[in-house]
Amino acid sequence: MIPSDHFVRYYNEVFKAVDSLGRDHLYAYWRKLGESQIQKIGEKFRKGGLEACYEYWKVIKEEENCDAQLSLTDDYFELDMKRCPSLSKVLDNDASPFPLYCDHCMGWIRPVMEYAGLHLVFDINSRIEPRCRIRIYKDRFKAELFQAE
Repeated sequence: MIPSDHFVRYYNEVFKAVDSLGRDHLYAYWRKLGESQIQKIGEKFRKGGLEACYEYWKVIKEEENCDAQLSLTDDYFELDMKRCPSLSKVLDNDASPFPLYCDHCMGWIRPVMEYAGLHLVFDINSRIEPRCRIRIYKDRFKAELFQAE
């Protein structure tokens, strides 16, 4: 198994290489990642809804040592990433970070949520600071209202 310190840096370089073929290739690559994740965890989210989201990211928070806050309400699940370990490792690197590195999360999460009938709002606070926020709603209208804020 590749340690995460190496993996995220490798991923950063893969994104650069695929993007050099054209942005459409990069988006297609991320869609393939999403399809793979649907096969792996799609049913978990479809059946478990927001509670499954909370449980999934609770494990990720521990395993990846994320400085993040998780919130679960009747309407949404929220992951407020205070310090993303993935982007932090990419930034702590002698190679330049890929400018759209953070978008790979949305690239795999959105298709899984769509499959599950849930609605993702992704807020990238900064592409050079390792923090972001995702909210996943049961109700599309509520997600759209939050997105518009």
